[in-house]
Amino acid sequence: MKLFSNEIVFRGHPDKVCDQISAAILDECLRQDEDSRCGIETVGGKGKIFITGEITTKAVFSAEQICRRVLRDIGYRDDYEIIDNIGKQSADIALGTNNEVAGAGDQGMMFGYACNDTEELLPVAMVILQKLAEKYDELVHTHKDFYPDGKAQITGIYDDDFNLVRIKDFTVSYNNSEENREETDGILRNYITELCESYGFEIDRFLINPTGRFLIGGFEGDAGLTGRKIVVDSYQSFANVGGGCMNGKDPSKVDLSGAYIAREFAKELLRKHDLKWCEVQLSYAIGMRRPLAIYIDSDKGNLVPEEQMYVRGEPKNIIDELQMKKICYEKKARFGHFTD
Repeated sequence: MKLFSNEIVFRGHPDKVCDQISAAILDECLRQDEDSRCGIETVGGKGKIFITGEITTKAVFSAEQICRRVLRDIGYRDDYEIIDNIGKQSADIALGTNNEVAGAGDQGMMFGYACNDTEELLPVAMVILQKLAEKYDELVHTHKDFYPDGKAQITGIYDDDFNLVRIKDFTVSYNNSEENREETDGILRNYITELCESYGFEIDRFLINPTGRFLIGGFEGDAGLTGRKIVVDSYQSFANVGGGCMNGKDPSKVDLSGAYIAREFAKELLRKHDLKWCEVQLSYAIGMRRPLAIYIDSDKGNLVPEEQMYVRGEPKNIIDELQMKKICYEKKARFGHFTD
């Protein structure tokens, strides 16, 4: 037996708020101009929100208005000082992406993962936390004592084949009014217990707001920054992470498109070879079309990538196959990019 932990942050966590603002601006750019090139960064804290990065687009929009709308949708006030510091994307990058080569918009490596734990082809502990985060967002919008900020973590007991056996600790830190803790703790405890039991797992111990109090949250309690929750965005530590953020970037950036096709490859290989788990790594060089390498690992050992995977892994082909200019990336930024 071994212990392993995974974590999610709720939609109102300061870092996740910044992810959603960056993604919402990207969505508006792509809605008006599918050829938009975006790399948007947001930082917030203590009454101010600073939006920076690079955009080249024909879209006309107000980053400030989009930012305020996202804040309201999450459940926060919108009276922040918002500073728009967005510039244009470097013409040097366009030399390798905006031509017949249609090369990668960055260099780096991306990982895709799939396993047979659940119908979503994701680890069961990861799915449980995603469902909890969605439920918590619902509570924020229906119950006056729940505030948007928070996070949750599962410390599971796993057997030698890395199957979850039971949950040792279920930790939840959630922002609230601190006026009806017995009620709000009970709502969370009951939902989590029923959710875990529906998957066949018991919980040995709950740790709910272990410090005893969580009244000050959001940007008043902590700063936030786009791209600081890349583990939550991907596979919650069940798989490797390449290091690149997916939020606020258009799909010519392989941090986004490469990660999406790697996930598709992992799901396909899982089914084709009847695997328990599969992890796919892709690597790219900026301005070059084909992936430099594709590495596949699984519970049955290394697999040899088919040549067609290199073709499908070209950014333009990924964008076309997965319709990546039509995706709502703000929704993807809420609870993790891979939920099914």
